[in-house]
This record gives sequence, C-alpha cells and structure tokens, in this order.
Amino acid sequence: MSETSQNVDGTGIKTLGVAAIGYAFMGKAHSSAWRNVASFFDVPAFEQKVLVGRNPERVAEAAARYGWSESATDWRQVLERDDIHIVDICAPGWMHAEIAIAALEAGKHVLVEKPLANTLAEAELMTAAAAKARARGVQSMIGFNYRRVPALALARELIADGRLGTVRHVRASYLQDWLADPESPMTWRLNKETAGSGALGDIASHAIDQVLFLLGDTVTEVSGRLHTFVNQRPGTDGPEQVTVDDAAWATLTLASGAIASVEVSRMATGRKNSLALEIYGDKGSLLFDLENLNELGFLDATLPVREQGFRRILVNEPEHPYMGAWWPQGHVIGWEHSFTHQIRDYLTAIDAGTAPSPSLEQGLAVQRILAAIDESADAKSALIHVTGPS
Repeated sequence: MSETSQNVDGTGIKTLGVAAIGYAFMGKAHSSAWRNVASFFDVPAFEQKVLVGRNPERVAEAAARYGWSESATDWRQVLERDDIHIVDICAPGWMHAEIAIAALEAGKHVLVEKPLANTLAEAELMTAAAAKARARGVQSMIGFNYRRVPALALARELIADGRLGTVRHVRASYLQDWLADPESPMTWRLNKETAGSGALGDIASHAIDQVLFLLGDTVTEVSGRLHTFVNQRPGTDGPEQVTVDDAAWATLTLASGAIASVEVSRMATGRKNSLALEIYGDKGSLLFDLENLNELGFLDATLPVREQGFRRILVNEPEHPYMGAWWPQGHVIGWEHSFTHQIRDYLTAIDAGTAPSPSLEQGLAVQRILAAIDESADAKSALIHVTGPS
C-alpha cells in the first residue's frame, strides 16, 4: 500500500474525505462499513466527513449515530468541497444518475448502490461518465455487496478452478415476504417513477449479478414475466396504486451454453431474505442460501457414486475469502460484513490506482438484462396460451 493516495491531479492526499448521500436502510449499512473497515483491514487513511440527506434534523441525528463528522442537506454543495474525495451514493435509484454523473465530473471517486439506475438510458449515461472519469484517474464501482459474501467468493473460486466441470444449469432465486400482507403501506419502492421497477430491479439485480459473477459469463437471450399480486396499498390519503411488480421470473441463456432460471418475489410468505443459488455442472454442484450465509453446499461428482452427496462447508476458516481479518475459526459473520468487505476492496483499488470491480459497465450489463426481462414481459413474447379440454 502506498504511503499516500492520489487525487486526479496527482496531489498527494494523506486522508481521503468521504461523503455519503442517503441515511436510510442502505445509508446505515454503508455507514456501518465505513465505521468498521479500518478496525479489521489495512486500508488507506480516510475520514467520514459528511452524511447528506433532505431532512436536516434527521440527517444530523443519523450522522452523529453513524460516525460522520457533520451532516448536510445539499449534495451539490458537498461536491464543491476540496476535502471530499469519495462520494458514496445510497439514495433511491431515481437520484443515482444525476448525483453520480455530477460527482464524477467533479473528480470524485464514486460508489453507487445497485441497481445502477431506474432506466437503461440513465445507466448508459452514468457508464459513459465513469469511463471518461477513469481516464483521469477517477474510480467508480457499483455496490453488488453479495459478491463479498465469503461463501459466494469461495463458490466462484471453486467454479473457476474447474471443480464443477462444465456448468449446465443454474437456479437463482431471491425471495422475501415484507409485502405479503396486502395492508402493508405504500412506499416509494412501489412507485415506478421513484423505484423504476419492483422486485425486478430491487432483488433480481442481485440474483442476476450472482449468475454473471459466479460463472464469469454473459447473457445472450432472455425471456421473462412480471406480476403484481396487490395492485393497491394504503397511503397517507387513502389507497394508492402500485405501479411496479411484486415478483419476476426469467430464463437466461448464457454465452457458455448454460441456462439460468431466475425467480424473485417480495410476496413469498415465510422467506425473509433468501438469496438461493444452485449451480449444476457435469463434475459437481454447489448450493447456497443467504439465510445461512456462512455455509456452502458442495457435491463432488468425480467421487464414486457410493461416496457422493452434498457436504456442508462452514466458510469461516482464515483461508477462506475475507475471513482472515475476522474472528477465530468457527465464529460466524453476518450480512453486514459484506459491506465492510466491499469498502475494503473499493479503498484498496483507489489506493492502487486500479479500477474496482464490479465496474459501472458491469452494472450496465445487469441493467440491460433487467430491461430485456421487462421488455419480454411487456410483449408477452414467451407466453403461449394452452387450450383444450380441462
């Protein structure tokens, strides 16, 4: 690690100033990572300078609780500050493009939450701005934090090492139930103007990114379906129309010839946060469920049949990805650690002057798949009506 990190004009900076925009769910998760990362990993010096939000009282309270030196309500003024070098965008998706492009043009390194944007056009503009900024030494990354779950990082290594042989079939699902109750109130996440899409952008983006990440592959064909089970939700002034999907299904054809099925829902009663992946190859298979994030199931099909069977790998040995920085073996970690790992990798890349991963281009690849699923669902191109005697 270099003694100093460099900004875009080559001036040495001993401490990187960080601003985070947004203090709700994702803002809290990212703040936790910024607050803890230097306690466990060797990263360049940084300071949690400012937390930005629209409500002055609430953002000030959150800043004090989350470890930020100060708070602000105008992100544009924050971008003008010379002591801010990194901008972490945790605001809702409809704000991503405007903030990210402005930050990149101002010479700030950018971390932006997934999905990249609410529309494909916005995502393309963000990616173009990122490429232009990268040529000036300004780095950017999209926050697909599940890439930093140690068990999934290990799964990627096993696949890359050929332990599964040729991957033929992938099943990816992300199931939640926080909207299963039809009386759950209306939120910005259920409005297309603010959220872009529902379960599709919110959680299918994670599932699809995992397919691409684990296999190191690309998608060539898509068919999809979207569905809204509850069309109205209680609002402040009465019922309000839900304008996004509650659930989505897709079949993806990959360049390698593998086929992936994707199913996501925020209406799956009993499923709290289940990102489940099944990867089947001709020499082995892998199983993972985020609700048991320290465990990976592995079947070695090269063994004699009488010895085959899924075995449980408890992913918390120092030799496992990221785990050497944490607790003694046998002591599990949690969901929030994936964000700490994400910040560690991001800071390390900035310090080295290399492009962090996943890039905004990789975020754009997911956005294009989401758009294709939406287009397929809208056109009902994969819908075949079955007729005949019941």
